[in-house]
Amino acid sequence: MKRYTKALFMSLGLLMAMPMAHATKAEDIQRFTLDNGMKIMVLEDSSIPNANMYLFWKVGSRNEVPGITGISHFFEHMMFNGSKKYGPKMFDRTMEAAGGANNAYTTENLTVYTDWFPANAIETIFDLEADRIESLDINAQMVESERGVVASERLTGLENSNWRVIQEELKGAAFRAHPYSWSVIGHESDIAAWTLDDLTQYHKTYYAPNNAVVVIAGDVKLAEVKKLADKYFAPIPAQAPPREVKTVEPLQKGERRVFVQKASVSTPNVMLGYHVPATSNSDYYALDLLSSILTTGNSSRMYQGLVDKQVAIQVDTYMPMSFDPNLFYVMGVANPGVTAPELEDAMLSEIKRIAQEGVTAAELEKVKNIKLMGFYRTMETINGKANTIGTYELFFGSYDKLFNAPEQYNKVTPEDIQRVAQTYLKRSNRTVAVLAAEEEADQ
Repeated sequence: MKRYTKALFMSLGLLMAMPMAHATKAEDIQRFTLDNGMKIMVLEDSSIPNANMYLFWKVGSRNEVPGITGISHFFEHMMFNGSKKYGPKMFDRTMEAAGGANNAYTTENLTVYTDWFPANAIETIFDLEADRIESLDINAQMVESERGVVASERLTGLENSNWRVIQEELKGAAFRAHPYSWSVIGHESDIAAWTLDDLTQYHKTYYAPNNAVVVIAGDVKLAEVKKLADKYFAPIPAQAPPREVKTVEPLQKGERRVFVQKASVSTPNVMLGYHVPATSNSDYYALDLLSSILTTGNSSRMYQGLVDKQVAIQVDTYMPMSFDPNLFYVMGVANPGVTAPELEDAMLSEIKRIAQEGVTAAELEKVKNIKLMGFYRTMETINGKANTIGTYELFFGSYDKLFNAPEQYNKVTPEDIQRVAQTYLKRSNRTVAVLAAEEEADQ
């Protein structure tokens, strides 16, 4: 994925879950919608003479179907490879010449493009983005070139990342029906099979202005943004709304298990995946705090119970922000000499202890404070503000929900932590994946 890593995605899951800093108020965020349906949100912040533009496109791997998996991520590459006015590689070059930079990433739910630039270059940014939205050049030669890049990225990514290898297998077992079952990068055979017609139609449907939320923050004025939006974005025609994702994953009724053999793995890896509700569900806040209680910091439950006791080299939890019910991941990497069953038992023991005994008020307060501290660091930048505004608008239904987030976190009690652990982190609701050089002998 272009300039994008799992570590960034995981850190965003933590930091974007927080409320706005006290310096920004709900009334500071101004919004308008163009006639073509594009939603634009503006935060004027003259703390530095720079600005950024976040374009959140409501398209990710959940919008795909078998046969075209990975196509959302492919457009993350194609969107930088030429359009009507700016030819191949000119997007980056033009932006850099104006003093700007950019990034992009694709997830199960979204494809996001970010532009950072001096405030006086804002019209150039509007021109660049409008050109590739309306007139992306999807030609056979460029498609084949980028197809090879993505195929190589899939191969090397799976070879080099134990996380990606084990997660891909776990997702495939945990989801029987929902498109979250495949990885964002897609299946190898689908990458090889996309047609020009597939790509053209996908871009027309999902890169339509009525499928976007744009956030602009920094040393800008609302009147200027409206003027430029009317000039560059408003003429782009709306399209028929994309089809809804109607599939609901059936209730999991028993533990599922997968084993992945990888000769280069020095010690076993174990990943647990538990079905949890969508981010918009009220249990999100308790689950987010439970994630931190388990693995954030040296005083976390699993660090003390596994790393300090030399059962694991590393432990992690991860819960992606998600439009639909998704998974709560727990992963451990075994210490040398520790078997996969021993690691798994130790991980499950810490989860079971919370479900049976709960957590202390002091323990809960500590992780609440950690999240707030992380948030304030993020909200010191215009980039952090833009990202958070867009995230709440999309995953929580409205940007103004972020101003209620402190209250939502503060409302979480030790009893809530124990309840969500009992409700979701249970055997019948989990899928277990083991990655090792050799499979344990049957007992």
